Amino acid sequence: MSDKNQLRDVFDAIADPARRRLIRLLAEAEEIPLHELTEQFSMCRTTVSKHLTILKDAGLVVYRKVGRETRYRLNASPLREVQDWVAHHSKFWNGNLRRLSQLLEEERP
Repeated sequence: MSDKNQLRDVFDAIADPARRRLIRLLAEAEEIPLHELTEQFSMCRTTVSKHLTILKDAGLVVYRKVGRETRYRLNASPLREVQDWVAHHSKFWNGNLRRLSQLLEEERP
């Protein structure tokens, strides 16, 4: 983990489809109250809150209280770690596939 404040690995946090959907919803809006997020799922408010807690622990979500309401927004900067990992491995596979293609071309009669 790159950020000392992160309690959970970003890869672990985005592994669940429901959490990826939460990230997508938060990316589309500046800020969303918990009750509006819960309406987007066929799960109870407590389950949505648990998913949000995992995202908060990974540094992907920040929140603020407005009266009795909790509003959430995305902090996408921890996703840079995922992007960097994918880019590194993409270079590896692209290079290997290019070499394989060259070998196959050389073996053609």
